[in-house]
Amino acid sequence: MGFTALGLEAYPVADGAEAKAILRTLTHDREDVAIIYIEEDIAVQLQSQIDKFKDSPKPAIILIPGREGSLGMGLSALNAAVERAIGTNILENN
Repeated sequence: MGFTALGLEAYPVADGAEAKAILRTLTHDREDVAIIYIEEDIAVQLQSQIDKFKDSPKPAIILIPGREGSLGMGLSALNAAVERAIGTNILENN
């Protein structure tokens, strides 16, 4: 709930079905939403819905680690976005 202290709206969910409904509302019924942060553990259950927006500038869906730690999904999504944008992954450690 620290996000609300920053002035952001937070939507705590109990399960993937509830998260799916909220994501649909935010992406279809609200034009004022530019960025959506989703914890990785919930994002696993919403992957097909999230994938629909990977090439859209708005809303940007950012995956963040949950309380249990990172699953690596956020970094993977960032790497894929960079590679799509410039043709190569400049963030990859070789």
